Amino acid sequence: LKIGDVKDVIIWGNHSNTQYPDASHAKVNKGGKLLEAPAAVGDDAWLKGEFLSASSSLLCASLNLTVQKRGAIIIEKRKLSSAMSAAKAACDHVHDWFVGTKQDEWVSMAVPSDGSYDIPAGLVFSFPVTISPSGEWKIVRGLAWNDFAKEKIAITLKELEEERDEALKACESS
Repeated sequence: LKIGDVKDVIIWGNHSNTQYPDASHAKVNKGGKLLEAPAAVGDDAWLKGEFLSASSSLLCASLNLTVQKRGAIIIEKRKLSSAMSAAKAACDHVHDWFVGTKQDEWVSMAVPSDGSYDIPAGLVFSFPVTISPSGEWKIVRGLAWNDFAKEKIAITLKELEEERDEALKACESS
């Protein structure tokens, strides 16, 4: 598979090793057929285990990158800075923001919560979003979370709330 054959993978939460990479709603174009990623992978244990720490050949054929610790792995494997990977991600992000997402596709973006998915309003959190050609983003609603997802999202939510509280405390003391 090529990277373009995979769509709608979601990164929930923080930009840290607590982020939750969620393939449960992703789709894979395999042999011209659009399949739900869990069915295409056929290994729920892998999606709940190795996928969280390694995105194996399904997503990145040339490098066995970790999702949660990808920057360090890029540096280790390539002996180069992960800056180009981050730069490419930034370019893709800005492109989607200015041009919009494709019909029936979403991207993950850290945006202020509107209370969706019981994430406290105002907390900046990575959600799946669609973006109009005018740059207006909307959180994708109605995606189901299983117990595993709820557990992982609670961890990243707790970390973000702690970071927010620490930042607010620092602002109050200055």
